Amino acid sequence: MEWFEALALLLGAIMFLMALGMPVALAFLAANIIGAWVFMGGERGVGQLLNNGLGSLTKYALVPIPLFLLMGEIFFHTGLGGRMFNAIDKLLGRLPGRLSYVTVLGGTAFSTLSGSSMGSTALLGSLMVPEMNNRGYKSHMSIGPILGTGGLAIIIPPSALAVLLATLAQIDVAALLIAGVVPGLILAFFYIATIWIQTKIDPTAAPAYDVIPLSFVQKLKLLLTEVVPMVGVMVVIIVLMINGIVTPSEAAAFGAFGVLILAAAFRCLTWDNMKKSIIGAMRVTLMAYLIVFGSATFSQLLAFSGASRGLVNWATSYDLAPLVMLLVMFGVLLLLGMFMEQISIMLLTVPIFFPLASTLGFDPIWFGLIMLLALEISFTTPPFGLLLFVMKGVAPPGTTMREIYTSAFPFIGCSLLLVALLIAFPQLALWLPGL
Repeated sequence: MEWFEALALLLGAIMFLMALGMPVALAFLAANIIGAWVFMGGERGVGQLLNNGLGSLTKYALVPIPLFLLMGEIFFHTGLGGRMFNAIDKLLGRLPGRLSYVTVLGGTAFSTLSGSSMGSTALLGSLMVPEMNNRGYKSHMSIGPILGTGGLAIIIPPSALAVLLATLAQIDVAALLIAGVVPGLILAFFYIATIWIQTKIDPTAAPAYDVIPLSFVQKLKLLLTEVVPMVGVMVVIIVLMINGIVTPSEAAAFGAFGVLILAAAFRCLTWDNMKKSIIGAMRVTLMAYLIVFGSATFSQLLAFSGASRGLVNWATSYDLAPLVMLLVMFGVLLLLGMFMEQISIMLLTVPIFFPLASTLGFDPIWFGLIMLLALEISFTTPPFGLLLFVMKGVAPPGTTMREIYTSAFPFIGCSLLLVALLIAFPQLALWLPGL
């Protein structure tokens, strides 16, 4: 069988099963079993493939995923996230558009820890948009920042999605996590600048309202008790990894333990919210492990059938510039993001894109960061980006899709500008890991 016939069989089976409504992980597993039967010698090949897939689940690099997810679930269910939101809101005082800034700052922290852009968009959309509308904010000032927080969440550590991508691509987990710090700070600056420009162009977009004035001592107390402890956990994790003191797995354990201590110190740790946190983290972890299992077996089938080698040879035979190939892969990710969830896209594209990127001479950490940003941008790309429809579902009645589209465009532009900077100056991503 030719390589393109093997690739068509594997991808066609996956697409067909997904079209029937089968969950993505199970669709990949079923297609992999079919592929193993065809390419690896029937029943013995299926047994060998399943054994290899189970071996992929024992990797130490997977440990941070459940711990980062548990960290985020505790952060949310114990109310620590809500305390941080309220504190930032009070600290910003009468700053024009301050609830938009609160959404970016607080929403990024929650999205990063939760590892789910769809979940954080649903939460922030139902929590913040009605409140901002009641205070006279125009829709682009409330909806836009919420859609934008995902771009920050996916690259600033601790990011469960970054850990999953690094594991699937078999690259250094710590390096990919650390690589997102500088670009993440740049993107946060772009978002804040966008909100500031919007309030200057149209002051009525975020009208000022009376707030209870706080003294310097009160603000300092609020900062030290409600903000610094929550943010401090993430900063400590990053610093420990940068200095090589702990591995990503150990950093994730410290982070989960740190949030647990904070919840106990603030007396908001109960059996009920611990139960919800553990169940929530376990649900997403099981899905992630099924994805890893499916990806490992899918990669082996692509290699065994010759599909991955044939695809790389075909793609490089056109003698296109590496930048053009990068833009083609970027475009494919944007297209898939209109119809599929991020983890599903990773499962489908990582076994194909990373060998191609290696052939083109791209640094795997740099390419991983570009891929993460492409995945997040695709989620908010009109007309079919999934986050746009999630926002439509939780936004107040009367919110139109046109309003959601126009709200998303400035923040998509910020992310695209960051991608352009990373292409022009790769050291923005590689400087910290290089230390």
